[in-house]
Amino acid sequence: MEDNNTFETDLIHAIFKLVWSRRALERQMLEGTDALDCEVGAGTSKKNRPTSANANALKLSCELLRNFVTEAVQRAATIAEAEGADKIEATHLERILPQLLLDF
Repeated sequence: MEDNNTFETDLIHAIFKLVWSRRALERQMLEGTDALDCEVGAGTSKKNRPTSANANALKLSCELLRNFVTEAVQRAATIAEAEGADKIEATHLERILPQLLLDF
C-alpha cells in the first residue's frame, strides 16, 4: 500500500469530527438542552463523551475512501468512453452511483 496515493489521515479525521459534532448538535436540538442538564452524572454519559478514532481506524478509512473514489472514477470513465465522451461528466457519475453504493 502506497501512502502517496491515499487521503491524509488528518483530513479524514477532521471530516469525521465535523460530522460527529453536527450530529451531537442535532441530538441536542431534538432532545432539548434540559434533558442533558437533568441527567445524573452527565459528565460520564456516553452522549457527552467526545468521539474519537484510533490511528488504525483512520488509516483503514482512508484506504476505503481511496478505493471507493478510484472505483467510481473507473466506472464513470467506462461509461464516458462507451458514449464517446472525452471527459467524465456528472451524469456519468450519477449513472454509476446506485450500483457502486450497493457494491460497497
